[in-house]
Formats: sequence, structure tokens, C-alpha cells
Amino acid sequence: MQPIIRSEKLSQVHSDIRGPVYVEAMKMIAEGTPVLRLNTGNPATFGFTMPPSVRHALLENADKAVGYCDFRGMPAARQAILEYETGKGIQGLTLDDIFVGNGVSEMAQFAITTLLNYDDEILLPSPSYSLWTNVTLIAGAKPVFYTCDEASDWYPDVEDIRRKITSRTRAILIINPNNPTGALYPRELLEQIVAIAREKELILLSDEIYDRLVMDGKEHVSTAALCPDLPVLTFNGLSKSHMICGFRCGWLAVSGPRQVTKDFIAGMVALTSMRLCGNALTQLVIPAALRDEQSTHELLIPGGRLYEQREAAVNALRQFDCLSVVKNSAAFYIFPRIDLKKCPITDDKKFAMDLLHQKHILLVPGSGFDWPQPDHFRVVMLPEAKDLARAMTDVGEFLQTYRQ
Repeated sequence: MQPIIRSEKLSQVHSDIRGPVYVEAMKMIAEGTPVLRLNTGNPATFGFTMPPSVRHALLENADKAVGYCDFRGMPAARQAILEYETGKGIQGLTLDDIFVGNGVSEMAQFAITTLLNYDDEILLPSPSYSLWTNVTLIAGAKPVFYTCDEASDWYPDVEDIRRKITSRTRAILIINPNNPTGALYPRELLEQIVAIAREKELILLSDEIYDRLVMDGKEHVSTAALCPDLPVLTFNGLSKSHMICGFRCGWLAVSGPRQVTKDFIAGMVALTSMRLCGNALTQLVIPAALRDEQSTHELLIPGGRLYEQREAAVNALRQFDCLSVVKNSAAFYIFPRIDLKKCPITDDKKFAMDLLHQKHILLVPGSGFDWPQPDHFRVVMLPEAKDLARAMTDVGEFLQTYRQ
């Protein structure tokens, strides 16, 4: 029998977050070598626990999750999501516009499969979370990248968005707050992107999974709140804000004119009903979690763990003239830049592997986030502040003498 060869649709699919460098790190750990794993935004790895509100809701309601639930999601969960998204200014939502699934990852795959035909184009940010690139490729469509400008706090280059639009463009994806940069986009910038979508009759997708992890007194603005006249797919969930990644709890809210979104929603119904339902146990905690704003807030203010870890990471990196970093305003990531004149690197994956072997630190290179140059890497700011500062110092010292 001939070997089973993977589909050609997977030829460009990549996941460097758990790619070859990760595999090597897991081998090292299995052999007894400690590795600081900064590849994945997984709070549980670093001692974060679920809020008491979530734990209580889970234990009190577990018996309600033993059977299949509605393929869109439990009504109580969707009602809580509807109230949350409406509270952020999104107009016209009904329970039938909300789909609850096994993380934003599942919702993204269902939505892109429903939305895009073969050879359609979707504009994605660069740098970008590779999930969106991969689900686009698997759907047979084409990801086209617009630049986020490091010199402008990693904000999207609006003119580059406009330049990249063709007759095949169907949609624009906004990741706000952004992964991997931690940038938070102001209302004025979002309004410019909305104006382009309105002019070109494009669909907007807005990944807002980090919307509750905002620092420095700033406020997140939902894209859909700015354009009730346009179709917007808003993605969100509890994985990051409530430190429960393993629960796989995400949702999609479809807003905009009903006559425009009707057939898309029918397609989502077809896909979500095939898998019968999302994780019912997880959905039971959504109402309690969305009522609990305090647990997350305490992490993000001066003295809070996420705030202090950000300060420690940024301050440590800024000690080295071969590194620069834009301080993030949201999420728990930064995306430092390596000065290639001072540290000539041509292969950022090799850099990540060499760093792992010498310093026992696991990072994801910038190419894993569809960044075209070998001069960036993502830092997950989840270890305790002192551990993170030590790790960033180790990275800086490594780069001072590293050459390719």
C-alpha cells in the first residue's frame, strides 16, 4: 500500500507555536532539562488559576452538561454573551446571531469555511496569529497581508490595507488587541478601517479575545459597535481573560443588516449542527464569568501580576542596544525587534533553536506570525516578574554575541 500523503491544502499550513522548536523543547524536558516555555499564552503553566466565580459555576452546574445542548450553544450562555456584546455597543443582536464553540479557533474555522470560496482573498494583519492564515489556506482561499507599523505602535497601515484590496477581496480581519504585538487600536483607527470596508463593500472580522486584558487606563472598542450598517463577525471567549484556556470556550457574534448576513448564518448553522454541540460543561460558566469583571481587573493595574510582568519584561529588554520593544497596552505579549546590523540573523527559526539549546528558553520566532523579516520574536509575559526579567536578560546576553 502506498504511504498516505497529506492533502495539498496543508502544504503552507504552519504552527510554529508548536512546531519543530517546540518538539525539541519537549524532548529536552523529557530528558530532564528544564525549559522556560514562552511559546504559548497558557496561563495555567505559570500558576494562574480559574477565578472563584468560574469554579463555583462549574461545580454547581456540572450535572446540566451531561447531554447534548443546542448546536448554537446553551440559551443561558448565549444570553450572557448577547448582553455582554450589546453592552460594548454592538446593535441588533439576537440569540440566533450567536454561536458558542470550542474556542475561537473552532469558530474561526467554521466562519472562514462558510465565508470564503476557492481563490477568494482575505486581508490579514502582519504580524498575525497564524490560526487565521491556516484556516484561510485550508479553505482554499488566499491570505493577503497588510502591514502593522512598528513605528506607529504596531497600528495597521490603513493605506496598505487600501492598496492590497483587489476584485477577489471578500473581507478584512482585525485582531484587536493584537497577538503577537499586544497593540490596542484606538477608535479613530478602527473608524478608518470601517470606512474602507464600507466603501469597498467588504465583510469585517474582529478577533477580540483579549478585549478584557487592557492596561494603562485604556478602553477596548469593538469594531462592530462602530458600524451597525455593515456585516461584522466578532470573535471572543474566556480562555485568556479568565485563565481557562483548556476549557476551550469561544464564541462568534454576527451583526449587521439581516438581509446581508442571513445566508452566512444558515451556513454556520449547517456546520455547527454537524458536530452536534460545543463543550456543554464549559458553557455553564459563561454567565458567571462575564459578570465577574474584578478578577481580571486586579491583574492589570499597578501591583497586579500581569502589569508587573509586563514592566519587568520591557525594562529587561531595554537594557540591550541590540533589542528594542514597543510596550504593549493589552494582552500578555510583546514583539521585540532584533537590530540586524548589530546581530546579523538570516534565519529566525535557527535563532530560536539555538537559543533553546544554549539558554533553555522556548520562544516563537517572528516568521511564525507571518512577519517577513528574521528580526522579531514573541515574548509571552506569563512567568513571575523576576523569572521573566531573568529570561529576557538571558535573551539579550545571548544576542550580544550571537552570529549566523
